[in-house]
Amino acid sequence: MKKLLTPLLAALLLTDGAIAAADSAVDLTVKGRITPSACQPAITNGGAIDHGKLSAKDLNIETLTILPEYRLQLSIRCEGPTLLALNTVDNRAGSALEPSLHGLGLVNGSEKLGNLTFSLADPVSESGSMRPIVSSNNGATWMSGSHLTHGLLTAVTSMGSPASVPTAFTTLDATLVFYTQIAPANTLTLTQEVPLDGHATLQVKYL
Repeated sequence: MKKLLTPLLAALLLTDGAIAAADSAVDLTVKGRITPSACQPAITNGGAIDHGKLSAKDLNIETLTILPEYRLQLSIRCEGPTLLALNTVDNRAGSALEPSLHGLGLVNGSEKLGNLTFSLADPVSESGSMRPIVSSNNGATWMSGSHLTHGLLTAVTSMGSPASVPTAFTTLDATLVFYTQIAPANTLTLTQEVPLDGHATLQVKYL
């Protein structure tokens, strides 16, 4: 009898569960688009800058030390006119002095060494000079700005465009500006050589 009752009991339980699921349901939706064209970004010098050796005694004691800015050339080549934006991934997340910026790594596992920030300057497409714009709400609205970070989308628009909306392009050349800031020396243990360890990934986001 046990062998006969077990399948029957299981069937009853499954039936009851199906009724309960039908009474409480929610729809799941998946959306997206496949773009017919692809874009490839490239940065001169492999995207790397080197500030060389800095003496600890030359750092500001109580304020940020601002290092010389660096400029590398960014080029983006697409297979056809494409709407896109750029943003970054901070591969040293948690080590920046401000969460919206990129970190330079940690000293002794807990002391934040400083900030690395980027901006997009002098963009030029096949149509001529452009201007950078940014969005903080995933592209719902745009405003003038050149900051390039993980908390924003950065795109370009035509110089003569009265509205701040992204413009499609096939080729884009621009200057990627690097800004490096070292934390006040009185917040760091600098008894031995400390490497600047900023590392970020530039991402293309199709709009």
